[in-house]
Formats: sequence, structure tokens, C-alpha cells
Amino acid sequence: MEKHDVTGGHDVKTGLMVVLPDAEAIAQHMAKWLTEQALAKKGGPFVIALSGGSTPKRLYQILASAEYRDRFPWANTQFFFGDERFVPESDAASNYNMVETEMLAHVTVPPANVHPMPTSGDPAQAAARYQAELEAVYGGKTLEPGQPLFDVVMLGLGDNGHTASLFPRQPVLQEKKLWVSTCVPDDAPHTRLTLTYPAIHSSRHVVFMLAG
Repeated sequence: MEKHDVTGGHDVKTGLMVVLPDAEAIAQHMAKWLTEQALAKKGGPFVIALSGGSTPKRLYQILASAEYRDRFPWANTQFFFGDERFVPESDAASNYNMVETEMLAHVTVPPANVHPMPTSGDPAQAAARYQAELEAVYGGKTLEPGQPLFDVVMLGLGDNGHTASLFPRQPVLQEKKLWVSTCVPDDAPHTRLTLTYPAIHSSRHVVFMLAG
């Protein structure tokens, strides 16, 4: 697991790597670290971009457990998503559906603090609507140095090297201005919405949770 602190200029060679024995240990470690980061945030909401996948699924179960349910500052946290398949929220392939089922349905979090990616209508217009939600929380339309968009961005890594829904060979990899864009991978199902490189880079911490 690597943590990337953009304010310090770290890259994958200098970022902190924590090696743990298995996926359960990763999820437990991340629950403790994430709660510490959220509790330490002062002067504004703790803003996080969540990821899908099996290792984060266990993390969400832990955060909703008795050990963390009453400790985590749900009311001061804004929950966004790093990417989403363009399917209904009730679909088994939906990242939001998984997070809702495993965590959000079991804790007391204000509905206004949860920001699922829209997955109806035109995908490009849905991406624009999601960027507008991010801009409202950020307080501006331009990413400023020293003012991260996120406190934490959670990421995984696919077999083909993609993270979020930044798939190989796709135009979204060249996006320099938009914070949210669409991606239609040629080796995976579903049109996707995804955070772009500029949005991911504007984070106090970028954390890859990798197991296996």
C-alpha cells in the first residue's frame, strides 16, 4: 500500500509503502489510518474519493462495525467516488451499491454528504454534473496549488494496469482540464465515469490498496 502526499512532492519511488500479510490486515490497517486522518481534519469537511473492489469492501465492513461506527466522523465527511460503471445504482456492478450495502446503510451519515456518480442520461453530461458537485464542495472551478480537492483518494489496480477507470489506450488518459470524464474501455464491460489525473493528483493522500 502506497500513500502519495502531493504537498510533499512524493512519487511512487518516495511514497510510503506498507507491506502487510494479507487482505484482512490491509483493510484493518486502512480503517485505523483513515479514521485517524478524518478525525484530524479541522477547518472543513474531510473529503474522500472511495473505490470499489474486494479489499475496499472489507474496509467498508470494518468502518461500519461497532469498533468504528461511533468513532468515525461521518457528519464531517464528504463521500465521493473515484469511478463508476454507467449502470443503475441498484445494479450489482455498481460501486455505490456495494458501498451503500456494506457501509453507508449501517451508519449515521447525512444524505447530503454522499455523492454517487450519476449513471443515467448522457454520460458526458453526467460527468459534468459530478464535476459541478465537486466544485461546490471545493469552492471553485480551478484547482489551486496547496488547496487539495480531496484529503484522500482511494485507488486499486486492475490486471491491465488501470486505476479508477483510467483504462489503457483511452482518450481520458490525456485529459488535462476536466476533473471527471467518461471512459469506454475496449477490454472491460460498461461505459464508465472516472476521476481524471488532475483530480486524483489534487489530493493530500493517494492510497493504493493492493492485495495478492
